[in-house]
Amino acid sequence: MVKPNIISDQNKKSLKIKSLIQKKLNKIYFKNLNIVIGGDGFMLKTLKKNKFSSKFFYGLNSGDYGFLMNKFSLNSFIRNLNESKLITISPLEMKVINKKGHKKKFLAINEVSILRQSRQAASLQIKVGSKTIIKRLISDGVLVSTPAGSTAYNLSVRGPILSLNSKKLSIAPISPFRPRKWKGKIVTDKLKVSIKNLNTIKRPISAVADNLEIRNARYIEVKINNKIKFRLLYDKNRSLQKKIKLEQLRKETN
Repeated sequence: MVKPNIISDQNKKSLKIKSLIQKKLNKIYFKNLNIVIGGDGFMLKTLKKNKFSSKFFYGLNSGDYGFLMNKFSLNSFIRNLNESKLITISPLEMKVINKKGHKKKFLAINEVSILRQSRQAASLQIKVGSKTIIKRLISDGVLVSTPAGSTAYNLSVRGPILSLNSKKLSIAPISPFRPRKWKGKIVTDKLKVSIKNLNTIKRPISAVADNLEIRNARYIEVKINNKIKFRLLYDKNRSLQKKIKLEQLRKETN
């Protein structure tokens, strides 16, 4: 058995939590564990840096919302850690070809965002597998979201909240103009989502994997990468499934 590795953001609150838990961990050992202290953005960044790691990740929130994190309590920290429950998620893989033909590839745990890059609305064609689900979408953009990310930006653009075990992805338009009534689509995560910019000269777009942006995108492919598994630990009374269900209830009552 070895001590857990502590990965902390560098703000004052994160460093204070790190100092407090180091004292708690002096006499207790956990195997194959990374304790991540920060907000959701820091957790996303940490997971991507450790995409081939077989370790478990237990997040402690020092940010604002902390949807992917656990609430920090010094008195119950060790008990919460010992009783935590495992959730395994796989990220999206985004492949982008820009207007010059250059190719880039990034991972997204929450969502891939296709966004207009200028004052002109985007003009997009969207396929799922070999089937065209919309020939021409004029909008500010479109999101492809995982279940874990369905309560983030996806929810803000009125996309559906997906359960973690749904094996689905959400495709949600951002401010659609034509067809105005298109609400998006829930699709299987077994198929590739392809998005083509129909007018790269007049209507440039950017492709964003969580917070990593590629500008002047011409063609984007998005699919689940099942070869990568992130092993996340959550307090038993605040599991990721429960957080998602709570967001579903809030959406239904609003």
